[in-house]
Amino acid sequence: MNNFETLISGEKPVLVDFYAEWCRPCQVMAPILEEVKSQIGDKATIIKINVDENRDLTAQYGIQSIPTLFIFKQGQIVWQASGVQSRATVATALKQFI
Repeated sequence: MNNFETLISGEKPVLVDFYAEWCRPCQVMAPILEEVKSQIGDKATIIKINVDENRDLTAQYGIQSIPTLFIFKQGQIVWQASGVQSRATVATALKQFI
């Protein structure tokens, strides 16, 4: 992902979901993130990074289990969690950085 560093360096918080197509918990997380996106709107960006297709980025951030979620603000990790998270947990985490 060529523009990843640029994307996470902005003022707007960016939630990054490290996932894999074959991962059942990741499949559970997908609609939760859709709900959060509809709730947050344009105040934050949500992107998905496929760990199988982005091995360098996965290694760079030490991803050992999926799904793993990070929130970046101005290029810094300000929140992270592994495993399926509730919509409320993710929305609350994002809102504190908007």
